[in-house]
Amino acid sequence: MTNKPITEGTLLWEPSESLKSEANITNYMTWLRQERGLDFDDYNTLWQWSVSNIGDFWGSLWDFYEIKASKPYTKVIEGKMPNTKWFLGSELNYVEHVFRPMTSDYPALLFQSEIQPLMEISWDELYEKVSSVAASLRHLGVKKGDRVAAFLPNIPETVVAFLATASIGAIWSSCSPDFGTRSVIDRFKQIEPKILFAVDGYQYGGKAFERQSAVAQLQEVLPSLEKTIMVPYLDKDAGTKGFEKLKNVLLWDDLLGKSRDLIYEQVPFDHPIWVVYSSGTTGLPKGLVHGHGGVLMEFLKFQGIQMDVHPGDRFFWFSTTGWVMWNIVQSSMLMGATPILFDGSPGYPDMDVLWDLSEKARFTIFGTSAAYITACMGEGMAPGKQHDLSSIKAIGSTGSPLPSEGFRWVYENVKEDVWLASVSGGTDIVSGFLAACPLLPVHASELQCSGLGIRAAAFDEDGNALIDQVGELVITEPMPSMPLFLWNDQDNKRYMESYFDLYPGIWRHGDWIKFTSRGSAVILGRSDSTLNRQGVRMGSSEIYSVVEDLPEIRDSLIVGFETADGEYHMPLFVVLNEGAALDDALKGKINKSIRSALSPRHVPDTIYAISEIPTTLNGKKLEVPVKKILAGFQADKAVNVDSMANPEAISYFIDLAREFAPSSESDI
Repeated sequence: MTNKPITEGTLLWEPSESLKSEANITNYMTWLRQERGLDFDDYNTLWQWSVSNIGDFWGSLWDFYEIKASKPYTKVIEGKMPNTKWFLGSELNYVEHVFRPMTSDYPALLFQSEIQPLMEISWDELYEKVSSVAASLRHLGVKKGDRVAAFLPNIPETVVAFLATASIGAIWSSCSPDFGTRSVIDRFKQIEPKILFAVDGYQYGGKAFERQSAVAQLQEVLPSLEKTIMVPYLDKDAGTKGFEKLKNVLLWDDLLGKSRDLIYEQVPFDHPIWVVYSSGTTGLPKGLVHGHGGVLMEFLKFQGIQMDVHPGDRFFWFSTTGWVMWNIVQSSMLMGATPILFDGSPGYPDMDVLWDLSEKARFTIFGTSAAYITACMGEGMAPGKQHDLSSIKAIGSTGSPLPSEGFRWVYENVKEDVWLASVSGGTDIVSGFLAACPLLPVHASELQCSGLGIRAAAFDEDGNALIDQVGELVITEPMPSMPLFLWNDQDNKRYMESYFDLYPGIWRHGDWIKFTSRGSAVILGRSDSTLNRQGVRMGSSEIYSVVEDLPEIRDSLIVGFETADGEYHMPLFVVLNEGAALDDALKGKINKSIRSALSPRHVPDTIYAISEIPTTLNGKKLEVPVKKILAGFQADKAVNVDSMANPEAISYFIDLAREFAPSSESDI
């Protein structure tokens, strides 16, 4: 990597004229001009129309994508947040739209794991398996509204089981088998599933992990279960005798071979399609319920218009079945694209595995996390020099803010002419608030735009919108993919407290954000983990950007909290690269870098060297739980270790908390 300076807002890439002319959004703008008499010069004017005329915008997408509904809608939108109703009176089925682009020209799915070489599944094979599994589920008594849970990794059987479930109008919910058993119980016990799909085990990082004992525990605590359908994954030759310790078991193959025409149960627009969950790092996870129609409309917009996915594209985003990106990956089939599924460690046998897969599978869109990009950067990798990445047109990044250095690394070490699509949203709306656009340039650290139909803003404490200043990310107009409700949430109490507690009638997402005058945005981290020293708020990502650019530092974590004597303490924790030592010289170097790049207020009070940063299963740094533990909260109230990727990492902070010994569990 070169040492040329790069700062927030540095222009890094502009789309070619051919990309813009062939983009789906250009086709949509032409359609609006011809069919609606609406003429827009650029993305910003189109966006302004979309958020000022919410009903007209979403109604136009319904017609543009020729939504297939057995009953038409009578009205696009009715009511305000959080009680908005969409496409009233319409009935449809999400899965029917998945199979509309069915073709023999491209495979339906590609799949690779640590134990399975790259393989293809055709659309005909996918259709046959979905119809067979759906028929078997119906035979088992599964009907509209029943819950079907999946304890499955990111494998083709998971996609088949989901599509079969949704085609019936049953409600899907999945957890990755690397989740701790308590974490899975906390999720599935809420929804009382009738059917459980599960694997015998999985492999990660070259090691096999048995999960039958976890399945047995699930059976014990889920009295609603009527059947458990086992997918032999570690031992593909396992018969029913391999599962004798389990009750009411069928094998995956028992569901196949019942091919018939797939029946698409017609359901109301707002009929639940799945329950997904908040991270559950500090308590019982929120069960977020989304509807068939809402996710269909949002996915068509996100995949088709914002991410510019075309038929024949090969869409990859590293994810497990416990992260919302899994839902988004499979949704690329709506556009006639081929999702690439990967099950395993992105670092096994080495950090090259995903770049190697990209070359073999000919990715057109390579989606990953900011953490993965910075990890590759930290390893000094240059995948563009070792692999043929000519098929890649876009690199997607999400999960946490990508620092300017990460942007620079992509353009210097992956591909010079590539669209770096940094997006930010959440499981809450199963999409992105801040999106990508093939018509717009890419600037370092910035997300290109707000998505169409999404009126996002940065609010100060008084509810005033800010430009070029940091504020709370809010959404002031409703979206079809906002949760219908939270599962088991009496009187919508928890839903209101989660999103509408600060600004009545306005969704507060919990991120600090800064919008530029160009309409782009910079995410500065979670607002509940924001540092606030002497009344000056600062995002943790700003500090990570500076600290992790130092060659001695592999990773970092910073928190701020009130001590027992009323002081505000801000410790920094660093993971050192091999050969580095946290001596006075390195501490001085860190402080000097922060002071010069940010401000004296950003300089930490103390710096600690630790072996690893505690993260969620999705790779997010556990800033808030660490902050609570150091501020005096009991560990079991601050963090659910079953939701962690590395639960042993939290022990260090539990021990350290005794140094500060606050007098009470004060609000943070």
